[in-house]
Amino acid sequence: MDEAIGVVVVRQRAQGMPLADLAPIARLTEDRLRKKYDPLSVDRALATRDRPKPVASAQNTASGASIPTLRQPGQRLACALTLMRNGSGRRQRELAEKMGVHESYISRMLSGQRDVSWSHVRIICEVCGTDPELMKPLWEVSADVQPSDTDDPVEYLRTYLRGLHYASGSPEPRVVLAAAQHTLSANDVHRALHGPGVPDWPVIDRLTIALQSLPNLARPLWRRAQTAAEGASSPTVLS
Repeated sequence: MDEAIGVVVVRQRAQGMPLADLAPIARLTEDRLRKKYDPLSVDRALATRDRPKPVASAQNTASGASIPTLRQPGQRLACALTLMRNGSGRRQRELAEKMGVHESYISRMLSGQRDVSWSHVRIICEVCGTDPELMKPLWEVSADVQPSDTDDPVEYLRTYLRGLHYASGSPEPRVVLAAAQHTLSANDVHRALHGPGVPDWPVIDRLTIALQSLPNLARPLWRRAQTAAEGASSPTVLS
């Protein structure tokens, strides 16, 4: 039961929803829920929990089975799109009519049960009044395609991180710092999301974990950004 409450608390926070509704059920204050069920401790508890395992198919891998669902790239995109729709007040029916699909199709996309095409992401963004460029890196990572913006890898990394921040409910800096167990500073977070420059890898690593994502997805983006930043800062040698 304790583990089930932890999962619900983490999902509630990832969706940007208040914990007030859960407090009376768990018989704990909102502050206690936040401290007791921080994402990292819940991840560890679930990863080490001894429970019966179903027969794995040939397509499953041990590493993939141990990754918490909420951190999967498709789920981060689904969380972002869900928050976008909720914030805009648009109904799923409107999105379905715009796309020419059944409303249940929209429901499965927004819950992360179905892959989302880029054209559908654009429609959701346009209907909800959000710039689709904010969602593009999130979608490209979830779809496992090469980054489309090769001209500015630094800004691409920042946009990806801002997308993760949005998908986490746009938490205030103090919330992000608490999720990172205060291993980051407010300046680290601001620099990673908005610049200047490219922070060292440990900052990106801890930030992506705090934002409910997987560091290995951000690492190649960080490498590209770091290489571009180093190239831009290198003095030109005249012959």
